[in-house]
Amino acid sequence: MFKDHAPRGSKRAVQRARAQRREMSLPEGLLWRELRKRPAGLKFRHEHATGEFSLDFYCSDARLAIEVDGGAHGFGERPARDARRDAWLAGCGIATLRVPAAEVLRDLDAVLRGIVVEALARLPLHHPAAPGGPPPRDELGEE
Repeated sequence: MFKDHAPRGSKRAVQRARAQRREMSLPEGLLWRELRKRPAGLKFRHEHATGEFSLDFYCSDARLAIEVDGGAHGFGERPARDARRDAWLAGCGIATLRVPAAEVLRDLDAVLRGIVVEALARLPLHHPAAPGGPPPRDELGEE
């Protein structure tokens, strides 16, 4: 597992995330049931606090946030707030994948496949070298 570079959650965000873990919507519950099985060996967290925000789901290795959006995300100030949040996360190197709640209810398998494909595409090609570890093979004169 790679080091998680996501900013630590504020005290308020951590408290909110803890409360939200106990109050999942039906689409979140269905998706969490599948993500906790570690599809393709990927580890996901539910209601992960970072900065002032609480992410519905987060894969730290892929630096991918998954948000299950209900109907309320399309009204009022919500789209602008979501855009600001996504921009802040992008500045931290975290991509946001927004999944409509209706799509989770309609075709959970397709949503899960899409999440896994996106997460695998964001994984680094190799693990970073350990500090003080051995030099790369080509520097040792080996081929």
